[in-house]
Amino acid sequence: MSTLRVTAEQLTIHPHDNADALELAQVGLYRAVVAKGQYRTGDWALYIPEGSLLPEALIEELGLTGKLAGSQKNRVKAVRLRGELSQGIVCRPQAVDNFDLAQAQAGGRNFAEELGVTKWVPEIPVHMAGEMVQAPDLIPWIEIEDIKRYPGIFEPGEPITATEKVHGSACLFSLVGGEPYVSSKGFGGKRLAIANPANLYWRAIEAYDVPAKAARIGELLGVDRVGVFGEVFGQGVQDLHYGTSARGALPGYAIFDVAAASGNGEVRWLDPDELIDLLRKVELPEVPRLYTGPYDESALMELATGRETVSGKATHLREGLVVRPARDRYSPITGGRAIAKFVSPVYLIRKGGTEYE
Repeated sequence: MSTLRVTAEQLTIHPHDNADALELAQVGLYRAVVAKGQYRTGDWALYIPEGSLLPEALIEELGLTGKLAGSQKNRVKAVRLRGELSQGIVCRPQAVDNFDLAQAQAGGRNFAEELGVTKWVPEIPVHMAGEMVQAPDLIPWIEIEDIKRYPGIFEPGEPITATEKVHGSACLFSLVGGEPYVSSKGFGGKRLAIANPANLYWRAIEAYDVPAKAARIGELLGVDRVGVFGEVFGQGVQDLHYGTSARGALPGYAIFDVAAASGNGEVRWLDPDELIDLLRKVELPEVPRLYTGPYDESALMELATGRETVSGKATHLREGLVVRPARDRYSPITGGRAIAKFVSPVYLIRKGGTEYE
């Protein structure tokens, strides 16, 4: 999940094939299990996405006491109910009884704050944290929306590239005027860098000689600010380790994006082919590319589920895909880059999963 938004949505209702008392309410491409007869197609309700933390009063009002995830049973998580995947919560709490929900949607209203719904942020393990320093000029990573929430990001047939979504921890490296900064996705968004050289991210950056290679990228592109965005993975990072360890001298590491800018100028994200060409020139590892061709939503949904290709041995299930156009472009739907993730349903409901940022 990216920015937390609790929004008003018009529903499409589908039958639940395995439960007489349940139905499926569709929002975007998400489907959430609801009680049969509670809603009809065309009705309006609120949609609370996965990764939300609900206050106790709202949990009680919705009849979800003891039914949510997390140690406090207050986190919204994808579940399979009577054979159907249910993602998020569709509801009409009393707090919105007097709202015109169609008008609220048109105005882009976010109900999270007034309902007391907050975003779940997983704790950062000690080996991924450390002393922080201000880094106002680093290039932060962006949030990636789920295609199920915003299915119109790409046009049918649009040339795209799909890479494997590696289940690790996002490691941000910025080289600004020769000064290196290392951060995580969460800290980078706050323009904070990690000062601890024993930190896992720093160990990965140094092991793969990223500072020198980022400097070479800057020379090739003619810029003095370079952002290198990779995934650190292996045993000790997440539950999917791809047959490697993050505790040794060479943690698993693969790059999924590079950005370039000069001074305080606009950040340019490299196109997929340009990215691969550049990474191979400077000999930096890349995430696996699984598909290049016309955008086909159903085919990509199928491709998102399978076995990973990172280890070369299909050690684990696949987390999913990251899809972007062949030419990086703006999306009016995301309000930023046209980029989206396709998450495997099997990955969402796996047992013992970890989700550190």
